[in-house]
Amino acid sequence: MNGPDGPYGPDRPNGRDDEGDDIFGDVPFVDEEFDHDRLEEELRQAAAVLDPVPAELRRAAIEAYALHDLDARIAELTFDSLVDAIPVRGAMDVPRMLTFHTGGLTVDVEVTDEGLLGQLLPPQPASVEVLHGPRAGAALTADDLGRFACDAPPSGPFALRLRTAAEVVVTEWLKA
Repeated sequence: MNGPDGPYGPDRPNGRDDEGDDIFGDVPFVDEEFDHDRLEEELRQAAAVLDPVPAELRRAAIEAYALHDLDARIAELTFDSLVDAIPVRGAMDVPRMLTFHTGGLTVDVEVTDEGLLGQLLPPQPASVEVLHGPRAGAALTADDLGRFACDAPPSGPFALRLRTAAEVVVTEWLKA
């Protein structure tokens, strides 16, 4: 392989000849000739057949991306009766009271075994969605007084997404 002038002698310009460069006689890999887009598409098709993404995971990913709304304001938890309230002697099965605040909007929520009750302050109509992670959330409507209710209590982590006439607000996630 090496001539009298070494591997890159005058009879082998740029170190290449028609017979191949390596000891096995294979033609070297040339990146300019390779179709990256075609390879990527073939790998996607193979992964879709051999290891498909579970539908539940795909839906969770889509819902998580839907939460990433650049216009949404995050409502901060300012009161949680589990943490901030003074216990009352003899009180049993007390509802959990939550208060979220952002800008000029306050959301008061009462969580019980029967469901959720809430109100927006200042009172205003809004669409309210109870988010439960990968499960579809309950769609609610706040009336002109800002009141809303849900018959099903949240289980596990939950948050609220509120769409008022002026803005979109998402509360912090809490464990029920």
